[in-house]
Order: sequence, then C-alpha cells, then structure tokens
Amino acid sequence: MLVLEKNQISAEIEDLAGYYGGNRTALLPLLQFIQKKYNHISDFAQQEIARVLDIHPVEVYAVISFYSFLHSEPKGRNIVRLCRTIVCDMAGKEKVEKAVERELGIKFGETTHDGRITLEFTNCLGMCDQGPAMIVNERVYTKLDPEKACKILSEVK
Repeated sequence: MLVLEKNQISAEIEDLAGYYGGNRTALLPLLQFIQKKYNHISDFAQQEIARVLDIHPVEVYAVISFYSFLHSEPKGRNIVRLCRTIVCDMAGKEKVEKAVERELGIKFGETTHDGRITLEFTNCLGMCDQGPAMIVNERVYTKLDPEKACKILSEVK
C-alpha cells in the first residue's frame, strides 16, 4: 500500500470518526465506509480505526469477522449472495445455485478471474416468504428460478 494511500485512509478515518463522535459507536459506520470505498477493510485500516477510536485492534477484527457483509480480504466489485436457509432450500435454491455457478464458471466462495463478481452464501436475507432469494450488492431479488438468476447475472456482468 502506498504511503499516499495510507495517509488518505488515516485522514478519512479521523474525519469520519470525528463526525460520529470519536468513540466506539463510530466503529460500524467507519467499517462500512472503508469497505464501500476500498472494497475491503485492510489490516492497515483496521489498525487505524482501532487507534482513532482508542480500542483494541482485536475488537475491530471481531466485528468484521462477525458480520458476513464485512470482509478483510478483497472481493469482486459485485458480490452476489444467495440465501441458504432451509426455506430457500425447499423453494429450489439448489437449482439456482448450480445455474449461477454454471453461468459464471466459478463456485460459491470464489471470484471471477476478472474480479467482477464474487459468489457467497448468506444465512438469511429476511425474505423467507419469497425464496429463493439473492442479493447483488445492495439489491434484493426474490422468487428466483435458474433462468431469472442467470438473467440478473448477465446484467451485472
């Protein structure tokens, strides 16, 4: 990571922490901001957040590792998450899963070679009455079948 980028990240964290009060209540908004801007929360950013909020770096990492929508490693520019609850399983999630993997040429847990799309499972999208459900970045899609899921992915590609 370049020194210039590190300085920029440090300044952004300090500014945003001040905006949110400079205490541990700023942790989640800071993590969300850094991830949205840099596509992940680097070790350096975690250390800086801990320093600015005067908390232990382990606390920062614990929050990142707890929430499935936060990550410390780079992912694709678009993240496709398929719900894997029993309700979505019963509604045909497995067929959607196989179609999505075929369409992209990768398995869940992987990222396309061009870095455009990462496939992940998520435990619940809160759409149990409309499964199978999938979220692409921040947009939720429901009542999926293999064809509908592949059409959505072709628009993302």
